[in-house]
Amino acid sequence: MSDRLETLELLKQTVRRFVRDDLIPAEEDVEEHDRIPEPIIQQLKSLGLFGMTIPEEYGGLGLSLFEEVSIVFEVAYASPVFRSYFGTSNGVGTLGIISHGTEEQRRRYLPRIAKGDLIASFCLTEPDAGSDAAALTTKAVRDGDHYIINGTKRFTTNSPHAGIFTVFARTAPAETRSRGISAFLVERGTPGITVAKPYRKMGFRGSHTADVIFEDVRVPASSLLGGSEGTGFIAAMQSLDHARLHMSAVAVGMCERLIHEGVRYAGERKQFGRTIGQFQLIQAMLADCAAEALAARAMVEKVATEYSAGRHVSKESACCKYFATEALGRIADRVLQIHGGYGYIKEYPVERLFRDARLLRIFEGTSQIQQLVIAKEMLKQAS
Repeated sequence: MSDRLETLELLKQTVRRFVRDDLIPAEEDVEEHDRIPEPIIQQLKSLGLFGMTIPEEYGGLGLSLFEEVSIVFEVAYASPVFRSYFGTSNGVGTLGIISHGTEEQRRRYLPRIAKGDLIASFCLTEPDAGSDAAALTTKAVRDGDHYIINGTKRFTTNSPHAGIFTVFARTAPAETRSRGISAFLVERGTPGITVAKPYRKMGFRGSHTADVIFEDVRVPASSLLGGSEGTGFIAAMQSLDHARLHMSAVAVGMCERLIHEGVRYAGERKQFGRTIGQFQLIQAMLADCAAEALAARAMVEKVATEYSAGRHVSKESACCKYFATEALGRIADRVLQIHGGYGYIKEYPVERLFRDARLLRIFEGTSQIQQLVIAKEMLKQAS
């Protein structure tokens, strides 16, 4: 075994113990109080999980995408809320800085993000611009050596805790569509920023999402990502393959946790004088769950390997996001059904996991958007 593989295996084992010894026992507390306890946040920092994708030269772990999804499989076995807290610091919140930022921007922000001392948030979606991100209306107007930003961003994960926002704004007329969008690195303390009250969501309690309002926010021209206008949308889109595979790995971890809960309950619950796991209809549901989870894991591992090798995987990453999250929805439904009435009450984790699972088919691109991406790539390849 190479040194890198051995190091990855040791990290996986450490994270696996952490998940079972600390995260899973804390799930009910997080659900009840809608916040992650500070000692757990400190442990997440000490494991380096905020800097998985950040290169070692900037203080991160410098993991390849295959290595990253291997860790995400483990972390997502617990409530997805824990991963959500450091997820934006590994994905959309920092990938643009790594790939398109100036050296000064990388040095300024990445080391603090890697330590977990600076939470990153991604401000792309707007009240009237969701799946059609090119329709955004937030504006950034040049004023000497500064830009003035005005607009409202919606569904911004971790914005109540964020210290740095990647803000996408239009720097050219609307008819330029995506070519007129730029990205800015805006620090939390800049005057004119208002973070609204977090949403009350169906699930994901402990993970906080809110609107961010920018009113005449004046930022230096040096905050323009990469130092040039019109590249913001490109930066956002280029991070999507990575984000889709990361989210697919989250779905796989949740599938495996749900299956564990289903098998455990089926082996304990008795009806008609025997455990329900002895009934063939229950076995069929468990078998379907196992087959789909295995297929999802295999897909993610294969495509993450191809991504890490530098191959173009837009179609394949969308396939992973589509299949893994839809499979998660089916598995969550089956496992709740196996629990019967007990699956509908909060004393069992499947009730919470069922609600949490529903979000994965929406964020980072809905299942329907993934279908469009897949078909578009297929037709492009055919022509």
